[in-house]
Amino acid sequence: MSTVWIAVIAASVGCYLLKLAGLSVPASWVEQPWVARIVDFVPAALLAALVAVQGLTSGNEIVIDGRLAGLAVAALALALRAPFIVVLVLAGAAGALVHVLTG
Repeated sequence: MSTVWIAVIAASVGCYLLKLAGLSVPASWVEQPWVARIVDFVPAALLAALVAVQGLTSGNEIVIDGRLAGLAVAALALALRAPFIVVLVLAGAAGALVHVLTG
């Protein structure tokens, strides 16, 4: 068995055990108000981390390019409550324009 398959199986077992541990937590712990406050922020934190990694890095380097311009335009359009399709078009156009201008 190759090293990759061993890593895949180990990761699968780890994910299963983590899921099982989450299901084994007593309900009294989950219903605490401080737990609810923390859990409310987890999706936003994960999404912010994904956006930062995908928008600002290339390989092992931090890169400032058209993706950052598109992200900024998308954030502005969302703040102005533009429809989602408009946000996508504006962000794509801004990213493409910066890419064309900077080469």
